[in-house]
Amino acid sequence: MSVDVEDYFQVWALSPVIRRDDWDDHALRVDASTRRVLDLFDQRQAKATFFTLGWVAERAPNLIREIVARGHELASHGYDHVKVFDQTPDEFRADVEKTKRILEDAGGVAVAGFRAAGFSIDQRTPWAHEILAETGHLYSSSSHPIRHDHYGDPNAPRAPHRLGGLIEAPVATTEVFGRRISSAGGGWFRAAPYALSRRLIARAADSLDGPTIFYFHPWEIDAEQPRVDGLPVKSRLRHYLNLDRMEAKLDRLLSDFDWGRIDDALGVNRLRGATA
Repeated sequence: MSVDVEDYFQVWALSPVIRRDDWDDHALRVDASTRRVLDLFDQRQAKATFFTLGWVAERAPNLIREIVARGHELASHGYDHVKVFDQTPDEFRADVEKTKRILEDAGGVAVAGFRAAGFSIDQRTPWAHEILAETGHLYSSSSHPIRHDHYGDPNAPRAPHRLGGLIEAPVATTEVFGRRISSAGGGWFRAAPYALSRRLIARAADSLDGPTIFYFHPWEIDAEQPRVDGLPVKSRLRHYLNLDRMEAKLDRLLSDFDWGRIDDALGVNRLRGATA
């Protein structure tokens, strides 16, 4: 189980309307929504990996400490949600080093994992995994190996594999009639009937050689978030669809499967001990 810790106004779908320079003009909601997620996980005895923006950690350090205190993995989502293929190698290195330092200072634990904004490590960024390894990361979960209009490589491996000195652990996909379908959560999970999502996740778990990695965002259970005007129809649908149903669906998901941290599933802590 993984959670991408970012606020509603930091989402790519809203970026045509909300500028990066205006983020501080919006009230922070991610603290409260992430604590609701933590309570839900406690109720279902689930553990997770929280891929967290450095920007959020700077403004909500108590939340970062709470994530760690409740037994979850703290990992990096970059500083301010810039896609990797929109950065130069030097910019990316500075971003991941800065974010790792902020998270480790706030959480008091070593950060091993990274997830790129918008699953944006792909053929355009052949240097990314090497930089992550050089900056002390042990794994990435930045691949969504499907065909999509904004990201993805339908020919990329579905299971964890080594790239550039670290493990790349893709989020979950399922093969149906020779075509890859996402089983990983996010907007797909909000849109699909729960029974279908459950079948796809179970099928992924049966077929993948490695963990079945699911993801969502705290803003997806925040149905009371402000509605942003001026969005394209497609972006509005993607962002707001079924927000009022998401928490109940998550609760069912947490009941139907056993969920844990990505670092535990990959054996990353053993790897850290072997290389210390």
